[in-house]
Amino acid sequence: TRKSFIILKTLKGESYVPSYTSPLRAPGVALKEGDEILGVNGETFEGPHDLDRSLANLHGEEVNLFVKRKGKKEAEWVFVKTIQHEKLLEYRDWIEKNRAYVHKKSKGKLGYVHIPNMSIWGYSEFMRLYLTEHKHDGLIVDVRFNGGGFCSQLIFKFLTQKVVGFDQTRYWGADAYPSMAVNGPMVCLTNQYAGSDGDIFSHSFKLFNLGKLIGKKTWGGVIGMWPRHRLIDNSMTSQPEFSFWFKDVGWGVENYGTDPDIDVEITPDDFAKNLDPQLDQGIIEGLKAIKKNPPLRPNLKKDRPNLKAPKLPKH
Repeated sequence: TRKSFIILKTLKGESYVPSYTSPLRAPGVALKEGDEILGVNGETFEGPHDLDRSLANLHGEEVNLFVKRKGKKEAEWVFVKTIQHEKLLEYRDWIEKNRAYVHKKSKGKLGYVHIPNMSIWGYSEFMRLYLTEHKHDGLIVDVRFNGGGFCSQLIFKFLTQKVVGFDQTRYWGADAYPSMAVNGPMVCLTNQYAGSDGDIFSHSFKLFNLGKLIGKKTWGGVIGMWPRHRLIDNSMTSQPEFSFWFKDVGWGVENYGTDPDIDVEITPDDFAKNLDPQLDQGIIEGLKAIKKNPPLRPNLKKDRPNLKAPKLPKH
């Protein structure tokens, strides 16, 4: 157990002595906006940039923070492990903002999932959102910036399912069958940064007739490599080993990409204003598709069969 008697001072000159107890460790630390960090690893703060200075070169390391929580008189010391970079935090913020925006603009009719690549991370991100988002009347599938991989066919096992019935349960209401199918239309967003299996997914979305493909022409790189031969200087060979043929264009996606059904540009001015016309167009097309082909919503209480045992004949 780590213990400390270090006296730390705030910028106001107030002193705190940590109590002689075991420190809290993440994720139970749960720091919130308004909590004050008074010191890092035993160092006091004397200037406005001292927090950044004290955390320099400590990415991915466990650090000791002395914190005073908002509304509390006493401070406490906690251990947290710093992140390697802010990329995943920024990604999560972007995704959650998109999801909330789609829900608000469509009045809850459309769900939203983003797939960052077609590898382990991308599949886990897809499942993270799909478990709840597929229950809306329609779905926006976003593969913009998709880095490729190998799992697009696994994702299509979910997206190509169609609701054909409902399982009426005694206690939990009605469940669509298949239970993980999207009960309504879909649209897909793609762009010039979606490549490899991102190209394959975008083109296959059109071939499966799942809905409109919206955005920009994809990157155009479906000849894959398998970097597994390491050399003595620790470099690795990257010879091409996989190429891709489609029933409509043959080998034509390589060095070209796949064209969207609706071409939508994001201009520098849009970016500066934090606008996303591709996402907006996806919402427009998704709502049109729902109006044209509404989800299957039968009245399960109407004409429900009476399966009670027949009355016994009178003697």
